[in-house]
Amino acid sequence: MARLTTNTLENYWMPFTANRDFKNEPRLFAKGEGVYYWSHTGEKILDGTSGLFCSALGHGRKEIIDAVYKQLLELDYSPSFNTGHPISFEAASRVAEITPEGMNHIFFANSGSEAVDSAIKIALAYHRARGESQRVRFVSRERAYHGVNIGGTSLSGLVKNRQDFGALMPGVAHMRHTWDPKVRFVKGQPELGADLADDLQRFVDLYGAQNIAACFVEPIAGSTGILVPPIGYLKRLREICDKTGILLVFDEVICGFGRTGKAFAADSFGVIPDLMTLAKALTNAVQPMGAVAVQDWVHDAIVDGAPEGAMEFFHGYTYSAHPGACAACIATQDIFKKDKIFDRAAALSPYFLDEVFKLQDLPVVTDIRGYGLIAGFDVKPGLGNEIMKKLYYAGLHIKFTGDGGCISPPLISEKAHIDEMCAILRDVLNGYK
Repeated sequence: MARLTTNTLENYWMPFTANRDFKNEPRLFAKGEGVYYWSHTGEKILDGTSGLFCSALGHGRKEIIDAVYKQLLELDYSPSFNTGHPISFEAASRVAEITPEGMNHIFFANSGSEAVDSAIKIALAYHRARGESQRVRFVSRERAYHGVNIGGTSLSGLVKNRQDFGALMPGVAHMRHTWDPKVRFVKGQPELGADLADDLQRFVDLYGAQNIAACFVEPIAGSTGILVPPIGYLKRLREICDKTGILLVFDEVICGFGRTGKAFAADSFGVIPDLMTLAKALTNAVQPMGAVAVQDWVHDAIVDGAPEGAMEFFHGYTYSAHPGACAACIATQDIFKKDKIFDRAAALSPYFLDEVFKLQDLPVVTDIRGYGLIAGFDVKPGLGNEIMKKLYYAGLHIKFTGDGGCISPPLISEKAHIDEMCAILRDVLNGYK
């Protein structure tokens, strides 16, 4: 056993990390303010991925920190099982103010992963309440990421996230992903690929619509490397779901709260889901929180279908609607509204995309995709981890999944920050052929 010291790195088993490699060459963030981090050695690092797509308002927001502090002094914890606290209802109301039409009921969890598994249960409970308890199958997509709990891992289509965990949840079918090697370097929505949505119809024909509970998709597939939906793709999914009674679930954990230039990708693409999973920018990541926004008729079917006085939905978490998280949620929504953050993101998007797409002349870059204030780029196979490290030491934090880099700067970024980010990217990537 390694000898432990005050500053040992051995006790913490890090998630989604090559632990042995990292601990040989630690990269630590010690401070965050605005759009920057500072490393443990004092180096300033531009945050090019909003942490993990979650710090949309940047770091060190005193308004949010003070709101959490004040709330914890007044009420540090309250259970949400058969009791409540006022701020939980206020937080739900504030989120419902900006969700798409008809999505007026908010179920709180503590992460995107929990939100996804909660949405799975809501879908199953809805169909059971309507006398269709045989609807237990789910449809997702290759290259999808829906968190890391058993349900979400089963829905996910990233091989590395699944391969060590056996069969997982049965009854999940995966549509093809929407990336087409013949359609590269497309800014915005690709014109080709809407027909891929007909994979859902193929599963309807194979398994029977009466056996499928829900179809889960990320409007913009995030962690896999930012796959923007082809024109007409999401609308086609909506049409099939409407025709067959399948619930359409949008996982907006990454692209919700202004990332697409509107409150949600559902608004940007003009397609309204039946359930919507939320997290990350919900609290600006100052406190862990997730949520499911639910169409009124889904909520009402479950609640009104239970006997009078009975518990309607046997699900929840110890920390559901935690007072500190609710305070962070409300303070974050205040800033979104007061500073017109979604409009600000929309205004910056054309410049951001133009500058990022200029990197396509670099030999190592094999594709770039982007929409709103989020973009992905691919590099030649096997270089992702090495480039991620070099970017860190050059002063830029970018999340990589394999050989795909994910760019999602804080929504408060200025053009100068985009220039700085792209200059660092060019300098590092230019070292590869």
